[in-house]
Amino acid sequence: MDLSPRRKARLLGPYREATYLAKKAIECDNNSHVDAAAFYYSQAARLLMDLAYNFPTFEDRKEWITRAEEYKKRAAQISVPKSPKQMKQPEMVMLSRCRFLLNQALDADEKGDSKNALVLYKEAMTATLQAMNELKHKPAFQAKLDNIMKEAVARVDHLKMKEKNMLTQKGAQVVTPKNALNIPHEEHEVVNDTNLKLSGKATLTEKEKKVILITSKINNLEFVPFMTVDYSEKFDYRPQRFTDRDGYLRLSPKQQENFHKWARPDELCDAPKMVAGTFIDCFSIKQTVISDCSFVASLSVAALYEKRFGRRLISNIIFPRKKNKEPYYNPSGKYMIKFHLNGIKRKVIIDDYLPVDKKGELLSSFSVRKGELWISLIEKAYMKVMGGYDFPGSNSNIDLHALTGWIPERIVLKPRGEPRKDADELFRMIMQRMKNGDALMTAATPDMDEMESKRAGLVALHAYAILDVRVAQKERLIQLKNPWSNVRWRGNYSELDVNHWTKQLCQELDYDPKNAAFFDNGVFWIDYKSLLHFFDIIYINWNPNMFTYTYTIHEEWSAGVGPAKDSFTVGENPQYRLKLSADVKTGAAWVLLTRHITDIEDFKYNKEYITMLIYANKGKRVYYPYEPEPVIDGARINSPHYLAKINLADVKGRDFTLVISQYEKTTTIYYSLRVYATSPFTLTPIIDPYKYVEKVIDGEWKGLTAGGCRNFPASYDNNPDYHLSLKGAGSICIELRAPPIPKIGFDVVPLNAEGPQQLLHSGDYRAGFVVLEVENLPEGSYSIRPTTFKPKEESRFLLTVKSTVPLTLKMTPKPTQT
Repeated sequence: MDLSPRRKARLLGPYREATYLAKKAIECDNNSHVDAAAFYYSQAARLLMDLAYNFPTFEDRKEWITRAEEYKKRAAQISVPKSPKQMKQPEMVMLSRCRFLLNQALDADEKGDSKNALVLYKEAMTATLQAMNELKHKPAFQAKLDNIMKEAVARVDHLKMKEKNMLTQKGAQVVTPKNALNIPHEEHEVVNDTNLKLSGKATLTEKEKKVILITSKINNLEFVPFMTVDYSEKFDYRPQRFTDRDGYLRLSPKQQENFHKWARPDELCDAPKMVAGTFIDCFSIKQTVISDCSFVASLSVAALYEKRFGRRLISNIIFPRKKNKEPYYNPSGKYMIKFHLNGIKRKVIIDDYLPVDKKGELLSSFSVRKGELWISLIEKAYMKVMGGYDFPGSNSNIDLHALTGWIPERIVLKPRGEPRKDADELFRMIMQRMKNGDALMTAATPDMDEMESKRAGLVALHAYAILDVRVAQKERLIQLKNPWSNVRWRGNYSELDVNHWTKQLCQELDYDPKNAAFFDNGVFWIDYKSLLHFFDIIYINWNPNMFTYTYTIHEEWSAGVGPAKDSFTVGENPQYRLKLSADVKTGAAWVLLTRHITDIEDFKYNKEYITMLIYANKGKRVYYPYEPEPVIDGARINSPHYLAKINLADVKGRDFTLVISQYEKTTTIYYSLRVYATSPFTLTPIIDPYKYVEKVIDGEWKGLTAGGCRNFPASYDNNPDYHLSLKGAGSICIELRAPPIPKIGFDVVPLNAEGPQQLLHSGDYRAGFVVLEVENLPEGSYSIRPTTFKPKEESRFLLTVKSTVPLTLKMTPKPTQT
C-alpha cells in the first residue's frame, strides 16, 4: 500500500516509538525490573493499537494487533501486586484513582488549559463510572463516587459552552512550543514567586538559548528549562504505574553494602503522604549513608523558614500539587521537581522508587514522620541531577541556590588563618537578617583530627543547619542541627554543660539541657566564640525579595579567547557595563556570577576558579587588572557561584565595568551573570568596536634591534619600526605582547597625518602586555616603534593594531648596516 509523505510520517513516528518501548520492556523484563517492563509493554501495546485503528487498510495491521495483545498479556502477567492493605480494600484504590484524575483535571482547568482539562475530566468520568459499576453494593462509596462524577460532568459542560462561545470570536490564541525558548526572561527565571521587576530586554537572544540548551545536559541526562506550560504537566493515573525512563540511580558504596531492592512508598507503609501535618518540619529530616550533608542541612533551614514565616519555599517545588500549591502523594508514582540549575529553573522528572535494605528501611534521607515522602523525593531528584546517590558532596550555597534560587554568599570565618576583625558586626548582621527572614544559613567545619573531633562533638568537613541566632542573658548563641540527627557539640552551652545554663537562660531560650540529654536529635546551642573557633565558613543564601529589579545574561567564554592567566591583561575577558541612575544616592546592586556545571567530575575535583572584578570607570573596557584600581577585586574560588556586593553609598560612580575572570582557564565555560538591584539599571556587554585588524606575529628584538627605550638615544632608532596607514579618521587600539621578561612599551609618531603632531606612548613599561587606545585619530600615516625598557634585552613579540576604519600595517625596512 502506497502512502503519501504526510501519512507515512504519521505512521513511522508512532511505530518507531512503539518499537523503542518494546525493546525497553524486554530489556527491563530480562533484568527483572518487572514494574518498568509492565509499563513499557503497556505503552508499546497502546501505540500499536492506535496504529491499527488509524491505518485500517495497512498490510501490517494484523501483526500490530497480535503484538499488542502479546504485550498486554505479558504486562498483566508481571504487574507488581498491590500492598496487603490495598488487596484487602480495592475500593479505596478505585476511589483514590478517581479523585486523583479529578484533581489533575481541576488543576489544568484552573491554569486555563481547557484542552487538557477536557481530556482529564473524561478520563475521570470513565474511571468513576467503572468504579460505580464495580462498587454498586457499597452505598458509602457510591455517594463519594457520585459527587466526583457530578463535578466532572458540570465542568465538562461549562468548558464546552466556553469553547463554543470562543469560536464565535475573531482570532486564535498562539501557543508557544515547549522547546521554542522564545519566552520572556521573567517566565524563565523569576525566583520562587519573587516580585522582582525585569530591568532589561524581555526575550533571550539566540546565543543565550544556545547556552541554556547546551548546559541542559548534566551528567549525560537532559534537564530542560522549566516553562509555564510545565505547570500543566500530566501526572495521570495509568493502568501501569510510572517508571522513570532514565532508570534507577547509581548507588553509593555504603548503600550497596546493605541494598536489598527498590521499593515504592506503598510497599513501605500503609498511607504514604507527601507532607504529614500542616507544615514541613526541619526536625523530621534524617540523613543516612549518602554523603550529602550540605544538601540535607539546606533542606533543614529551608523547611524551618517555611514553617516560621508561613511561606512555601521548598514544598512548592514539588509537583503534582493542589490549588494552594501544597504537594500531594501521587499513586501513579510520577513527580516533577523544580530546581535552579545552570542559571535557570529546570524540571527534573522522577518516579518514586526508593532504595531499601532487607529490613525495609530506607537507604536515603527520610522523614522520621511515618509515611512522609518530601525529603526522600527531593533528595532523589537532586541526586539524579548529580549523577546518582554516589555523590561527592558540594556546599550549602550550591544546594540552597538549587532548591530556592536564593542568592548565595560564602563568608570565611578565618580569612588567611586570622580571626575576623568584623566578627561583632557579622554576628549582628546574621542575627537581624535571620529574624527578618532575609537569609538562610548553614555553617561548615574544617578538617580536624579524630581526637579533636571526638572531644568537640563535631564532625570534620561537615555542614550544619543554622536554626536560630540569639542574644540571651548577654550571651551570643547560635542553634545548629547536625543533618545526621545525632552527634552533638560537647563544649560550652551543650546539653552536657552544667556551668553556663542558668535558670533564666533556659527560660528565655525555652530549652532544658536535662531533657535534651535524653534525646539526641542533632540539635544544640553553641556560643559564638566557639563557633568562630571550630567552624570555618558560614554559607548564606539571601532572599531576592530584598531587591526590586533583576536581570540576567547567559554567555559562553571560549577556551581560546583571552590569556590562560589574568596576571598581565584582562582586555579579552568578557566585560559588561552596569549602569545605574546618577541620581541614586543609596541602595545596593549585587552581581551573581554562576558557572554552569555539566559533569560530576567538576564537583569531585573543583579545578575551575572564577571571580569578578568591578571597576568604577564609566563602563569602559579594562585592559590591566589593577589599572584603574578595582572597586571589588574578587577572590578566585573553586565554587560555581561568586557574589559581588556593591553598596552604592560606599562608591562615587554609578557606571561600572564588570570583568569576568578565571584562574588558569583551560576549557570553554558557560555562565550566567545576574544583577539584583534596589533601583533600575542597565546591564550590557561591552562590545569591541574595531572592525579592522592587522597583526605582526613574528616581531623580535634581537642584536642591534634590541635598542631599548628613548632613554637610550644612541640605540633607540635600531628598534623595529612599523608603518601604520589609516584610510580615514577613526579610533584605534594597539596591543603589544611579549614574555613576562623584559618590560615592554611602544611609541606612536605621526608622520603625515592631519591634526596635532604629538608623540603617543603606551604608558609605563610593563611585563607581558601594554595597550594604547586612541579615539578620533586623524587619517594619515604613523610610525609604531615597539621597545624594551633597556637595550640588549632580546625577546619575541606580537603586535596587534585594531581600528574602526581600514588600515595597513607594514614593517619599515632598516638602512643596511656597513
